[in-house]
Amino acid sequence: TEALRQFEHYLKEEEKSRATIEKYLRDVRCFLEYLDGREICKDITIDYKEYLAGHYTPASTNSMLAALNSFLRFIGMESCCVKRVKVHRQIFIQEEKELTREEYQRLVKVAANTRLSLVIQTICGTGIRVSELQYITAEAVREGKAVVNCKNKTRVIFLPASLQKLLREYMKKSGIKAGAVFVTKSGKPLNRRNIWRDMKALCGRAGVSPDKVFPLNLRHLFARTFYSVDKDIVRLADLLGHSSVDTTRIYTRETGNEHRHRLEQ
Repeated sequence: TEALRQFEHYLKEEEKSRATIEKYLRDVRCFLEYLDGREICKDITIDYKEYLAGHYTPASTNSMLAALNSFLRFIGMESCCVKRVKVHRQIFIQEEKELTREEYQRLVKVAANTRLSLVIQTICGTGIRVSELQYITAEAVREGKAVVNCKNKTRVIFLPASLQKLLREYMKKSGIKAGAVFVTKSGKPLNRRNIWRDMKALCGRAGVSPDKVFPLNLRHLFARTFYSVDKDIVRLADLLGHSSVDTTRIYTRETGNEHRHRLEQ
């Protein structure tokens, strides 16, 4: 619709990332499908909130509501915005959702010397977002560091020497001399859909639950590992590109078993 096109233009002017724009548009389309031609009103947006709460986790529900509220404010219907679902702060990660170091190593081993293996090792070895893989270029590999521009912030990400060596070998084998290292057959940077699909296909062969295998969990594993060594949450927030250490704290949560073990000690 025209409203969606204008909303997309507005998000671009707000300098939202491409991934954020795509997500907001996807979430708004979900609401429009639910609307099914009816007029937007507060009763319907409240019903939609209840519908989401019955089909998605609280975190996913709030994420979709954030996109909807942004759209409603844009079209001048702020009175129809709805409140977020209240979520009690979790102290520990759910163990069935946590990707362990051993499981990560199994994924890398089973993926062998493929592009997917290097994507997994790059995310987990640097802590970058999947949307930032495009900044891992041939030039960055040669210099040993990548300059990432995301969410109106610029930060430098260093590539560990062991990862740098693997990427150089991959570039040589693939004939990549410039530009993004991880690209499709048509030469475009890999997107999250490509990576998500390939990771899910890898789970069965590696004997790892699909619920644990997605790019953000690799970032979490990097964060927990880094924090266990460095214990500097401010430095970790800078590395991850977080504006607030409150966000970083979510990444460094431990399992209940780990906390119990500390208490025993």
